[in-house]
Amino acid sequence: MNRKVAVVGATGMVGRMMLKVLAEREFPISELYLFASARSAGKTVTFDGKEYTVLELNEQNIKKAAVDYALFSAGGDVSKRFAPVFAECGSVVIDNSSYWRMDKNVPLVVPEVNPQAAFTHKGIIANPNCSTIQAVVALKPLHDAFGIKRIVYSTYQAVSGAGMQGYDDLKNGVSGNAPKKFPHPIAFNILPHIDVFADDGYTKEELKMIDETRKILDDDGLRITATTARVPVYYGHSESINVEFHKPVTRSAALDVLKAAKGVVVCDDPQNNVYPMPLDAEGRDEVFVGRVREDKSVDNGLNIWVVADNIRKGAASNAVQIAELLNARQ
Repeated sequence: MNRKVAVVGATGMVGRMMLKVLAEREFPISELYLFASARSAGKTVTFDGKEYTVLELNEQNIKKAAVDYALFSAGGDVSKRFAPVFAECGSVVIDNSSYWRMDKNVPLVVPEVNPQAAFTHKGIIANPNCSTIQAVVALKPLHDAFGIKRIVYSTYQAVSGAGMQGYDDLKNGVSGNAPKKFPHPIAFNILPHIDVFADDGYTKEELKMIDETRKILDDDGLRITATTARVPVYYGHSESINVEFHKPVTRSAALDVLKAAKGVVVCDDPQNNVYPMPLDAEGRDEVFVGRVREDKSVDNGLNIWVVADNIRKGAASNAVQIAELLNARQ
């Protein structure tokens, strides 16, 4: 069924990717509305060969549009203010900000992992953090098979995760220019610092991964720790994930589970230098998994290496997949 769709934050990096993914996946759109700030209103954006004028995001324009689905990528403050307005008009909001993720009345959805949660929405569905999305796509089938006891996340995240300013800091930093987004140069460097620090020394990004994983896997008691770092890569987050399970696990058994998992591509032939890399994942919607090996320092332990395009699967594509999930049932 064709739907009226809005993209909020349509001129930003993720908003433009949402439009690209909507076109590539041929989402059935009867009418498209592009929203952004007053500063961007009036600009034109091309979608599927047609030019659209960007509208200012305000209550009058929202009510006039009366869309079925509103895909948000405009920051937490915008989502806090305007997502309920869309919902009150009968739209389903799929929000990419962190604002609604831990609200107990808002489902946090990754279609390959917990699709049923999407249908419990009350007008707003949250898109998880990019680093969480790729992790749980790889972990859920392993959890189903062996039962996760503890997770240790170590991430190596691309600068595009910080938006165009982060992208520009790397691009300009290669030429020796001072950073504007990050507190230190990112070119030829690694920053063990994503988002703000909490009083306990963890960053907000690390706490997001911990809390969101528990919510998506529906296990508040799951033992998780995380260290997240920014690396000089444009697109594609990489993650080293160490997992302890309740049941015995072998490399062979884990590979069999991962090869059968939806949305996962196994790249694991180390003898021939085959393993996931950000360049492989760029422009793709799948989650790539490799370097699968048993952790012999603990009982029932496993190490895996997980890579995905943070702007596509980590944001835009996951949101579009949620809309597809809902539309298929209606």
